Formats: sequence, C-alpha cells, structure tokens
Amino acid sequence: MPTPDVREKQSSRERWRWQFDATAAFAPSFEQPPVLDKQLIEQNRRFDAALENMSQGLCMFDADRRLLVWNKRYLEIFGLRTDHLCVGMSQRQIIEILVNLGRYAAGATVETLSEGTRTSLSEGQATSILRELADGRTVSATHRAMTGGGWVATFEDVTERRRNEDRIAYMARHDALTDLPNRVSLHEFGNAILDQPMLDRSLAVLCLDLDRFKLVNDGFGHALGDRLLRCVAHRLRRQVRNGATVARVGGDEFVVLHLVKDLKEAEALTRRLIAAVSAPYDFDGLRIEIGMSAGIVLSGKMDRDVTQLLQSADLALYQAKLDGRGVFRVFEPQMDESARARLGLERELREALINGRFEVHYQPLVELSSNDVVGLEALVRWRHAERGLVSPAMFIPIAEETGLIVPLGEWVLRRACEDAKRWPGHVCVAVNVSAHQLRQRTFATMVLSVLSESGLDPKRLELEITESVLLDETDANLETLHVLRAHGIRIAMDDFGTGYSSISYLRRFPFDKIKIDRSFVREIGEKPEAAAIIRAIIGLGQSLNMTTLVEGIETDMQRQAVLAEGAHEMQGFLFSPPRPAPEVDALFGVKHSKTRAA
Repeated sequence: MPTPDVREKQSSRERWRWQFDATAAFAPSFEQPPVLDKQLIEQNRRFDAALENMSQGLCMFDADRRLLVWNKRYLEIFGLRTDHLCVGMSQRQIIEILVNLGRYAAGATVETLSEGTRTSLSEGQATSILRELADGRTVSATHRAMTGGGWVATFEDVTERRRNEDRIAYMARHDALTDLPNRVSLHEFGNAILDQPMLDRSLAVLCLDLDRFKLVNDGFGHALGDRLLRCVAHRLRRQVRNGATVARVGGDEFVVLHLVKDLKEAEALTRRLIAAVSAPYDFDGLRIEIGMSAGIVLSGKMDRDVTQLLQSADLALYQAKLDGRGVFRVFEPQMDESARARLGLERELREALINGRFEVHYQPLVELSSNDVVGLEALVRWRHAERGLVSPAMFIPIAEETGLIVPLGEWVLRRACEDAKRWPGHVCVAVNVSAHQLRQRTFATMVLSVLSESGLDPKRLELEITESVLLDETDANLETLHVLRAHGIRIAMDDFGTGYSSISYLRRFPFDKIKIDRSFVREIGEKPEAAAIIRAIIGLGQSLNMTTLVEGIETDMQRQAVLAEGAHEMQGFLFSPPRPAPEVDALFGVKHSKTRAA
C-alpha cells in the first residue's frame, strides 16, 4: 500500500500530466528529442512548485466542469485528504463531498453552492463569493473563466480580515470606553424609529449630563473617571427597556431614545435615570457621589429627523443646568427663542470686543478705620448701541462659555493698569480673574508683560479670584498664583464663604486678602448667626495675617457692625457705586487722559 508521501507525489504527477499529454498531442509522430523532454519536465516542476506554494487554494476545471488541477492549500482550507480528489471528477462531486463532510455552514446545499458558481461565471468577469464554513471561518471564492472554456477558482481564508473589518465598522459606530452607540449610530437609530409607524407612542429624546464629574475626574485622575463613566453607562442601560437606545455623545454626556405613551411616562423614566446615576459609587472603598441633569423632548407626528429633537432636548438640558442641576426640564418653544436671543447676544458681544464698546468702571475699596480710599476694583461694562449699559450678569457668563473672557479679561487688565498709573502711589487696583483666564499657560507671562508696559508697580495690582478658579486644575492654578505673588502681585479670594471648600484653600495658598461675600452682610442686623459668621471669618483672616474686606456695605449700620467685628476694609454703595475712570481721576485730582475703548 503506498505511503502518504508516495500518494502525494502520485497526486502531484497526476495533476500536471494533463499538461504533458496536451503538449504531446500536437507533437510530430517521431520521438521527442531528449532536450525538449527535459525542458517540459522542468517546466512542469516549476509549475508544480508554484502551485504548491500559493497562499490561496486553487482548482482548475475544463469546459466539461471536470477537475484538472488543485493544490495543497485548497485541501488545507476545506480540511480534505489527498484521496478525496482526483483528476476528472466533476465540480458537483466535489461540492457533494464538502457538504457531506459538513464543511459548510448550516443551510448550504449542493444546489445553492453550484448555482453560486454558475452565477459568478455568467457575469463575465472575475467575481468573488463569500462562503461561510461550519467552523466559523469565511472563505472568499473567486472564479475566472478561461479562453476556450473552463475556469480557475481560487479560495482565500478571509476570516481575520472580515473580523478586522467588522471590528473597525463597529468601532466607528460605538464609543470605545463604554461600548455604547456613538453620535453616528444615535442619528441612524433615531431616524429609523421616526420612519416607522409608532401608533399611539412618541419617541422620547433625553439629553443627560453628569453633574460634578469634572471634579471627580480632575481630583482622582482620568482612570477613575473612566471607571465611573462605564458604571454610569451600565446603570443607564439597566433602566431602559429592550429596543431603547442609550448612547454616549460626549465626555460626560449621554442620550436616551425611548418610545413612550406620553410625557408622564418620559418624566418617570427620567426620574429613574437621575436616581440611578446619582446613587453613590464605591471604588475600592472610595465613595464617589455625582448627579445628573436632563432635558426631555417628545417627537410629534411630523418629526422625521432626530437632529432637531436632539437640539431641543439639549436646550431643555441647558435650562436644567441653569435651574440648579440634578433636575430635568421639558423642552418648551420659548427655550428655542431664548437660545436664538443668546446666539444674537454672543454675536454682538464679539462685535463689541472688535469695535471697542467696552468700558472699565471702578468701585472704591475703603479703609474702615479712616474712610480713605485705598484701592479700586475694576468692573467691565458693555455700552450697547441700543440697550445702553448691559449688565455684566448678562454677558460675562456668555463670555466665559465662548472663551471671549480671555481677550476681554486681558483688555480690562491692561486698561486698569494704565488708569491706575495716574492715581496716587498708595492706591491699588483690583482686577477679577476667571478660571478660563487662569487656565491659559501664558497667563502669568501676560500679566507681567502688561505691568511692564504700563509701568505700574506690581505691588499695586491685586488679582481677585473665586473658588471656582481653584476647583479647576487646582495644582496648575496654584502654581501660577505663586509665580505672580512672587513678583509682588497681591492675590485676593473673592466671595469668601459661599463655597464648601473655601477654608481648605486658605491652607493651600497664602492669600493677601479675603473678601467676605455680601450675602452675610445683608442679614447682619436680622440674624445673629450672620454676625457670628462674619466674626469667625474676620478672626480667621487676622490669625492668618490676611486683610479682610466686607462687600455689599449699603448702610451705616452695616459699616459700624463690620467695623466693630474687626474688618479692615469695605466696599459698597454706602461710599460709592462703580464710577467711570474720569470721575475717579477727579476724585484724586489728576488730569484725565481720554480712555481708549476695547
């Protein structure tokens, strides 16, 4: 009985014998010269070597659909033995062997597989067909017709390529961190739902945004922040029915698409989602608590594009954030009107900055014991062509959200330093600094450059910051403040007492001044605890060798009260409201030079 190696050699010789026989058929009747015979043998040897070293499986069939040639790779791909095939067998016989051996996935029959080959050849050009195998692999079969009849079929295992393509396609439509659908998938899902008849139901679109996530992410690191986001995604998925969509569309922003009967059902779902996300998280003994705000909108009968619904839900979310966070708001048409008004205001704000529509007014900082002006706080004002002076409460939040606060803040600083240069040497100028400004890596360099250009002594500049500045990238911001203070610039904490960690920051940075928020002064004559709080803060400032200033002094009774408690300075309408630079110059008896606009 022949050994496997012998059978392999016999099979190999049999596969290329057809070529030798075809050549001999056209040869003269006399004997072949030895040289020609050797050339033919060498040619067939090379052909056989090329065939056996192909990375693809190959079969060649004649015009009668009979097998002429195959290679070893074809046997490997389909798990065939050498004795399964022989020259002259029909393609149908080969397919029957593969089907009987269970090589193809369930559902594949001899007829369907044969028809696939016929269809491929009838198209007149090389065409690939994907064949699914029972073991989970995918094989690409390509059929190329030969001149005079017959064809060559090549087979390639494309399993890994298909998996990679599927993985890439999946990643393009899903969030890598949470494995939730991303914004692309969200739009497709939403539009597909809107295209279907929903009978008595509506599509509820919920825009969700985490509260206090940035504090966790910055305070404990991005690794824990990522774990938290995965946990949030898991909790959201558990709260929705099958068929609903939960997507992640931003850093800590999620969207839920859910079919509901009415608004009441959508609100109930939103309450469950907020409660689930707001429950404490335990990470290796570390307890983390966050919250979530939401905006809701329901689709109407005419809605066919989820894009507009998402915009409406986002407006409702924005309103929820303004109303205190941890709540939800349902979209109302006036929100859209407010958004358009806000966009208009933003556009006008940009134009005002370019066209010089801003002014700096100054409110005196008064020493309580002598009633002397020892400083002035620079306060920006927007002189609108139609509205007159626009309140900072209206445009400063927009400036911060859009980033315009950075160039605007630099202009205010520059204007204030130039104005202060004209005033007596003992008078300082205080300028507010936002978190967005301090976040700029070049902020300290910019401040020192402005001081150098204006010629103002750094000791006469006071920068006022709020707790929000320290909450944002605390270490980097503290380092910047240390650099500025090392150059003689004074640093004051504004609105002290309104944040939960104000006292902790006094341990981390040696502030020169504490400005006690006006909310405590307002109740000083009505509630004993208000005076007690002011007394405690003043005592804390004295023990830390910090100047204490009380804001919002509007009556002489309030002035007397904070003076009795030991405060150093006051600021408020009792002495003066904010005044334009010419009036401040007149106060000090100096000649005013025309103020340049922004």
